[in-house]
Amino acid sequence: LNITCPQSELDIEAVKTILSEYKIHNADITLRYDATSDDLIDVIEGNRIYVPCIYLLNKIDQISIEELDVIYKIPHCVPISAHHKWNFDDLLEKMWEYLKLIRIYTKPKGQLPDYNAPVVLHADRTSVEDFCNKLHRSIVKEFKYALVWVSSVKHQPQKVGIEHILADEDVVQIVKKV
Repeated sequence: LNITCPQSELDIEAVKTILSEYKIHNADITLRYDATSDDLIDVIEGNRIYVPCIYLLNKIDQISIEELDVIYKIPHCVPISAHHKWNFDDLLEKMWEYLKLIRIYTKPKGQLPDYNAPVVLHADRTSVEDFCNKLHRSIVKEFKYALVWVSSVKHQPQKVGIEHILADEDVVQIVKKV
């Protein structure tokens, strides 16, 4: 058993007990984070997938401010009132965060950015190339450079290449080869 950080739940005896349940008597185990017994079992079985979830608590219009403060401290919770349409913006932001999606806005040459229809990318694939492929595969072949505004660049606008990593709510204008 190799441990690279302190363990609050698992020790050598707990690991041996879990492994013996699965008839594993000789193994090299490395714990790289504060793992639980469930984490170890998931790795052994290799068949579990955890999906992020948001607990949506309705009817906040019928509780006190103190109770609402307690609810806000619960992880993965978003209190709303469907009747009054309260807190829907928080829910939307939490959904974007949990799904790991980012919005990239397009800007045609000589026009204002189109903030109504963003190109949605997964946070794992946010390069200018991924953005171009999302629009149309042929754009990458004709790509010369991109102009980017907002948070992923120092200057407004900044000329970037195909490998540049975009951030949420960046504005991009593609310049093609002539």
